[in-house]
Amino acid sequence: MSEEGKCGGSAGCGSGECGGNCESCKSNNVKQRIEESMSRIKRKIVVLSGKGGVGKSTVSVNLAFALAATGAKVGLMDVDIHGPSAPKMLNLDGMTLSSDGEKIIPVEVGSLKVVSLAFLLQNPDDAIIWRGPVKLGVIRQFLSDVAWGDLDYLVIDTPPGTGDEPLTICQMVRDAGAVIVTTPQEISAADVRKSISFCRQLELNILGIVENMSGFVCPHCGEVTEIFAGGAGEKLAKQYSIPLLGRIPIDPAVSAGGDAGNPFARINSETPAAKSFAGIVRAIG
Repeated sequence: MSEEGKCGGSAGCGSGECGGNCESCKSNNVKQRIEESMSRIKRKIVVLSGKGGVGKSTVSVNLAFALAATGAKVGLMDVDIHGPSAPKMLNLDGMTLSSDGEKIIPVEVGSLKVVSLAFLLQNPDDAIIWRGPVKLGVIRQFLSDVAWGDLDYLVIDTPPGTGDEPLTICQMVRDAGAVIVTTPQEISAADVRKSISFCRQLELNILGIVENMSGFVCPHCGEVTEIFAGGAGEKLAKQYSIPLLGRIPIDPAVSAGGDAGNPFARINSETPAAKSFAGIVRAIG
């Protein structure tokens, strides 16, 4: 009988007869490592969006940074496999991940620990041309084999939509809470409804909605002008009885800070965008 055949590939083999080599035992081993790693993290926050271009990664990075700025121990896991942007937003371009022989060591910015596929690319312009199983393997490794240690928060930046990456995260981190990012327009709200349905089908707790690009901050006088009609965030919050965590206006300093690797949460605490974000952090925390 082959080594794999000794346990019949049944879930939870546990007999040791297969030497841990059957697919079922390998899967159980990964699940156990994920559970052990995630058990040391008090709160996990998955940042979702129904569509791209709504500022989900900006919200993820600034949320992680703002939480770390309070003195909390925070991790940021960037699983936007095809468009990893967290390192750029944190001025970590050129950094790489290391290993202690057993675990992957995340890159650190103060008390913030960061892991992203971007740290593994030899050329930042390389395209990631992977099918689902390869992407899922990377996500499992980020959950199970990274030395996150004891954290107060782990913020997980996912790609837009309800595909492989967010599904894998939400199935493997069952006690996570979701922050859903939208813009004011109805076209964005239509996709956010799918994200809400996604969370509810997976029984994932929705912490609330963030409405990004909510008005424009004049760089000269600081006045906020509504330029997008719709108010999708508030409408969705009322429709689904979900908290509206906050509304972040468009601010040129936000874009400039992201490009320069300087999170806007620390640029100027008195700007409308920073004040809005501080309120979001308080609502989540």
